[in-house]
Amino acid sequence: MAGIDKRVASADEAIADVGDGAVILMGGFGVCGLPENLIRALRDKGVKNLTLASNNAGLDDQGVGLLLNNGQVKKMILSYGGECKAFEEMTLGGTLEVEWTPQGTLAERIRAAGAGIGGFFTPTGYGTVVAEGKETREIDGKNFVFEKPLHANFAFVKAWKADPMGNLVFRRTARNFNQVMSTAAKTVIAEAEEIVETGGLHPDQIHTPGAFVSRVLKGEAYKKPIEKRTVRAKSEAAL
Repeated sequence: MAGIDKRVASADEAIADVGDGAVILMGGFGVCGLPENLIRALRDKGVKNLTLASNNAGLDDQGVGLLLNNGQVKKMILSYGGECKAFEEMTLGGTLEVEWTPQGTLAERIRAAGAGIGGFFTPTGYGTVVAEGKETREIDGKNFVFEKPLHANFAFVKAWKADPMGNLVFRRTARNFNQVMSTAAKTVIAEAEEIVETGGLHPDQIHTPGAFVSRVLKGEAYKKPIEKRTVRAKSEAAL
């Protein structure tokens, strides 16, 4: 079956139109399912004043932490920042604007953007700093906070398999935020561990249809780091 071939030859080509001040949805959870090639290319390009929406701030040498350490990020919208020293220092030093968003609310804001919904009410965050400056409403005796959709210029996502038309399959927990972010940006750039021929993905196995995806890159040199690896001493393992 013929279709539009969305493959690009390199990560540099994939992010060629990402400029200063871009708002980017960054896939991954911790350091699982990271678009590693796209992040490295963005670091090397050196664009500045980025706004990144991510579940977390990564590590100092992995994920979003690479961009924070390189002084490229102006604002972060995230749920957790506890494993990245650069994020901590920038936040406490006042050089990084941070918009804390509960994890479920973050996912739903992104989903709302992809679905074309104008916003939603959630009880999460009511009565806390998360609700400051936002509309609140009592519904059936319960208090809610109104959250707006989270749109972006770009989404960087990591897939397990893709085809030239941009259909994506994610692997197990590496699906995390990647799938929902694939629907919510003007330009969606996906990197995949494997690109199969058109028709090589079973329709029932496709998680993100190619209609959402702008470009597809064959990734390489994946590190797939572990956020915290704890091992037993040999003497304990022998017991």
